[in-house]
Amino acid sequence: MKQAVHNVLFVCTGNICRSPTAEGVFAKKIADAGLSDRIVIDSAGTHGYHVGEPPDPRSQRAARARGYDLSALRARRVESDDFERFDLVLAMDSDNRAFLARLCPPSHSHKLKLMMEYARRYAEREVPDPYGGGPDGFNVVLEMLEDATEGLLRAVSGGEIVKP
Repeated sequence: MKQAVHNVLFVCTGNICRSPTAEGVFAKKIADAGLSDRIVIDSAGTHGYHVGEPPDPRSQRAARARGYDLSALRARRVESDDFERFDLVLAMDSDNRAFLARLCPPSHSHKLKLMMEYARRYAEREVPDPYGGGPDGFNVVLEMLEDATEGLLRAVSGGEIVKP
């Protein structure tokens, strides 16, 4: 019996730092776990500042140093039909979550969560935006997202994400 497909969307502000990093990290984790045929992922931004652009070079550099390839990703803005298409919409911070909550139809509000709800080693509830800082911020983001995506992988593969 083939198991259900889960669709996961990662969301930050411009879709060039945090959410594409989460997508790249999670893509590798699901591939390594042999779950690429069961989990569909994407990322988007709450704002269209960088639509069509690749991830920030600093995000790509930090990710590449840890074995993740973000080069094929391109920024897009979250769309209203994303709430229908995705089983889980993971915001990087509370501002992103609040923005999504305003767009999300009430019947899909159960899909909205903060990414760090899946973290095991971090108590922080938000992934900080590294855009305005130095390279260390991108490494911190990667460490946080590696942890949170481990928890997310356990949740998805363990059936904790239940479609209504």
